[in-house]
Amino acid sequence: MNQSDRQAPDHAREAAGAQPGTGGGPPRDGRTERGRRTRERIADAMLSLLDDGETQFPADRVAERAGVSRRLVFHHFADMGQLQDTAIARRLDQLAARIGPLPAEGPREARVAALVEQRARILEWITPARLTMMRLENPTERVEFATRQVLDFARRRLAEVFAEELERLTGDRREDLLNGLDAVTTWGAWYHWRSSGLDQVAARRTMEATVHALLAATDRAPAPGPAAGDDPSSPPAHPPTRPPAH
Repeated sequence: MNQSDRQAPDHAREAAGAQPGTGGGPPRDGRTERGRRTRERIADAMLSLLDDGETQFPADRVAERAGVSRRLVFHHFADMGQLQDTAIARRLDQLAARIGPLPAEGPREARVAALVEQRARILEWITPARLTMMRLENPTERVEFATRQVLDFARRRLAEVFAEELERLTGDRREDLLNGLDAVTTWGAWYHWRSSGLDQVAARRTMEATVHALLAATDRAPAPGPAAGDDPSSPPAHPPTRPPAH
């Protein structure tokens, strides 16, 4: 896996409040480990409410879902904003686990198929939480920043997977193509297709066809112009041969 395959999700986790380096280090003692598991259970309870469509997260409701006391919620988290940041970091961990390497070379058909399979699977999975987050009245700056980091990461992956096609274009044409690929492979397009009545198979097929249609524009190379230094008004180097006289 390329470093960039995990770099942005890791940065987004830190932006959302996760502590860097928690995957390594010396073994934890029993009390520390129990505390970590309790924090995760509380954060998972908030995510469970989020997935159920809840937009308000009172401590009593989170505590009930986690099976702990309200007092224990505030023992582990300074306030509900900190808990929300931690829960989003947990969701980003889960998201990163679903992101695998994608081919950046080889037949276009295979690259498109790999990208669409991964995007469709992830976009369907995040839909409940994404709908709820859209209804949140006051998302924290950390959550908004983490969301932006994930979107930027997804765009960079597109540029890597389709570098061969994008390199055929320059300037605005290249940027326009990347914008189009980004638009049809992110959650907004997926939700449009699904809410319009398409099942997952049809929505995935539509995404794949749209990506192919956009990339096909790079196959139409512009007509070659005169070579540098040529005078368009000068006669050709080899004038047409005249037919023999009879």
